[in-house]
This record gives sequence, C-alpha cells and structure tokens, in this order.
Amino acid sequence: MKNGIEITGTPAGMTREEALTGLLKIIVESLEEDKAEDVVIMDLSGRASFTERMVIATGLSERQMSAMAQHLERKLKEAGYGYGETEGAQGSDWVLMDAGDVVVNLFMPESRELYALERMWGHEFDQADEEVAIGSAHTKGRRRSS
Repeated sequence: MKNGIEITGTPAGMTREEALTGLLKIIVESLEEDKAEDVVIMDLSGRASFTERMVIATGLSERQMSAMAQHLERKLKEAGYGYGETEGAQGSDWVLMDAGDVVVNLFMPESRELYALERMWGHEFDQADEEVAIGSAHTKGRRRSS
C-alpha cells in the first residue's frame, strides 16, 4: 500500500496472470481508442523490481496525452484495478502512469526519441548485461603488474 491506496489491485476472482493480461488489454484498448501512436509493450519481469510490464506510446499534443491519461485512469478504476499515481498529465511532454504491474509512459514524439526507453529496456539493455558479464569474466584471475 502507498498512502492508503492499493497499487497492485487485482479484481476479485482473478489470478495475478489473468489480472496482468486484463490490465494490459484495458491499457492498449484505451490508448488505441484515443489514437495513441506506436504503442509498445515491454516485458520487464526479472529485469525491474518496480513493474512487470512497461507500455510506451506517443501522443501528438499535450492535450491528447492528458486526455489519454484521464480516460485510462477512469477505465482502470471502473474495472476494479488498484491505481497508483500519474505524473505530468497537466501539460507535459511525458506522462508517467503507475498502474502497479504495468507502468505507462506517454510521450510527445521528440521526448520519446530523446529518452529512448525502448533502447534502455529493450534488446540493447540485454546486450549491455552480457557485455558486463563477459567483461567481468575476462578480468577475473588477472594480476596487476606493479
């Protein structure tokens, strides 16, 4: 619980996996209804402690992004999902919504390109982990020359 609000609410009678699937369905359908562009769902399970999935979408104006956030928040509450916080919905180029097991990022096109969350959390993130692991393996057992 955060400030008395249940963040990872699950509608009664659903397993966690069913709830996650339902949550993603509501989010994607809501964003598509509001004409979001380039909607991407990223699986962060095992890679991030703060969420299971990240949804990234583009809006073409601050007004559109604000409306997307308001509509989504209302639909999640109506469906019985606990809901966290929304940041930036009042006129920003990046809106962040905490829906518990799913974090939603709404960007203006320029900001989405600048912050590049798909690259940060996507395939390149996995490659960077592998490079660190490989680099660490190569340095083990080496002696320093004095």
